[in-house]
Amino acid sequence: MAPLTIGQLARRAGVGIETVRFYERQGLLPKPPRTPSGYRQYSPEALGRLAFIGRAKGLGFALREIAELLALDESRDATCDDVKRRAQVKLTEIEAQLAELTRVRDTLKGLVGACGGGPARNCPVLRNLKGEGSEA
Repeated sequence: MAPLTIGQLARRAGVGIETVRFYERQGLLPKPPRTPSGYRQYSPEALGRLAFIGRAKGLGFALREIAELLALDESRDATCDDVKRRAQVKLTEIEAQLAELTRVRDTLKGLVGACGGGPARNCPVLRNLKGEGSEA
């Protein structure tokens, strides 16, 4: 496969050109060689790396964490257990977020269920937000 321009790479990866440049600045994507006229020339591997970044983001990994995963992937000494530890930390974080969202949903569901007719000043949602109701 021939080298790709930044526009071609961005289109094939489904990201914007500025995203490609940002990932380069963050060190997630190696800086490509340039033509004599200054155009970036990306290898086909860059497309795979962008796909990796996109899938990792889809699983909730932050860019710092993605950089760590990429480093593990490139390391001769890293083990699957090294990767597993990082994935387990992310899983634990996501489970905590889900628990908080469940709490928020249940509270809001109760407030919405108690809301109905009458003046807005007596609305359970507004009273709760003002600290006059039950749990926030």
